[in-house]
Amino acid sequence: MSFAKKGYEFLREIGIGPRNLGCYVNGAWKARGPVVGTVNPANNQVIAEVVEGSLEDYEEGIRACFDAAKIWMQVPAPKRGEIVRQIGDALRGKLQQLGGLVSLEMGKILPEGIGEVQEIIDMCDFAVGLSRQLNGSVIPSERPNHMMLEMWNPLGVVGVITAFNFPCAVLGWNACIALVCGNCVVWKGAPTTPLVTIAMTKIVSGVLEKNNLPGSIFTSLCGGAEIGQAIAKDTRIPLVSFTGSSKVGLMVQQAVNARYGKCLLELSGNNAIIVMDDADIQLAVRSVVFAAVGTAGQRCTTCRRLLLHESIYKKVLDQLVDVYKQVKIGDPLEKGTLLGPLHTATSRENFEKGIELIKSQGGKILTGGSVIESKGNFVQPTIVEISPNAAVVKEELFAPVLYVMKFQTLKEAIDINNSVPQGLSSSIFTRRPDIMFKWIGPQGSDCGIVNVNIPTNGAEIGGAFGGEKATGGGREAGSDSWKQYMRRSTCTINYGSELPLAQGINFG
Repeated sequence: MSFAKKGYEFLREIGIGPRNLGCYVNGAWKARGPVVGTVNPANNQVIAEVVEGSLEDYEEGIRACFDAAKIWMQVPAPKRGEIVRQIGDALRGKLQQLGGLVSLEMGKILPEGIGEVQEIIDMCDFAVGLSRQLNGSVIPSERPNHMMLEMWNPLGVVGVITAFNFPCAVLGWNACIALVCGNCVVWKGAPTTPLVTIAMTKIVSGVLEKNNLPGSIFTSLCGGAEIGQAIAKDTRIPLVSFTGSSKVGLMVQQAVNARYGKCLLELSGNNAIIVMDDADIQLAVRSVVFAAVGTAGQRCTTCRRLLLHESIYKKVLDQLVDVYKQVKIGDPLEKGTLLGPLHTATSRENFEKGIELIKSQGGKILTGGSVIESKGNFVQPTIVEISPNAAVVKEELFAPVLYVMKFQTLKEAIDINNSVPQGLSSSIFTRRPDIMFKWIGPQGSDCGIVNVNIPTNGAEIGGAFGGEKATGGGREAGSDSWKQYMRRSTCTINYGSELPLAQGINFG
């Protein structure tokens, strides 16, 4: 059986065929659900078919994964790190092909697709070092001949539910850390990017097989909402990481909390860039274009609001509109393309509805604002002049639409930045240290990512990634995010023969 298009033949190099089983459960590929066609958003033609998983597949997979956790958690952490190192090396060997698949199936331009896979490789490297640094604390005891210390132990199984916009990078943020922490992983990939889920799983399962480890240490399923709901409700999964909209994230959180599980949420963003009157305007314009146009506005860290000081408003806006008109739109796999398609035909329809809503609330289209007639899901990069108080500005339109507004004072700009329900990323452009430190301090941005003189997107893996408010409060990737994937125990050891009590209590 051959692919419908000769250009797809490179997919065979990463284990993808014209028809694919969508579940890796209990160390084997199988699937008993419906057959779906995954499409190229640049032309809406089918790339390949995938047999999705059923709830029966899920139950078989989680049962085996739960059992495998008892084995994996006993492997020394540095040895677990060695397995993750091998996963990173296997990804390096298929970087171009995997990046091409991300670009083909998701729709982001090829440099971004390759960059996404590189992000997982970077996470593997980070996790390898971390595997020798899962340190607890030794705490002074007030009692003689007593020792207090913290122990960090694995949770068991971590559930990871990822979204289409970063179909594999978010897995890397979670799985690399979860694995070195001694947990097994159950991954449900986005239903519209199943080939990425399958190709990534084949890389991981190959490493496990090579090392004679149970394949069920890493379990993955392609499927719809019923699989995600099963993960959220499953008491065998102590931690669920969910990436998606605030609306669905709240439902996941409620389901997990109902069984006293832990949730790690990466939800909607509504990110602002502030440009002060002393800013490097050329640097700011370049940053805004990347932040607002990159990934066709479908990053959670996409810049959606641009706040310009009134004294430079026209100058910045004129330059920005001029650059927007030069953005090359087209096939994301073609060299030089800066703006690929939206991910689905529904996304394109939502863009059209969003533009009408913007206009009805007083928004003025400065450039763009239309879909591009083609077989794909292409739209024009759009700049809108609008009031910060418009209701539509408070919501996340997942498309390359940038709201522009002016301000007079720093306090006004910070208030506008903080006025939306979401709190993921933010950035300010200024040369003044006093403004920089006000911005990152307690009276500055209320976001989880607070930048100066760089875009809102393109975060490095060394820092903790995540946001506040309706963004969910989760933190993934670097810093001390690993602590969420482990169970902390405070241990007090009496190595003497007396029994002194804390707080000096005398109990007979």
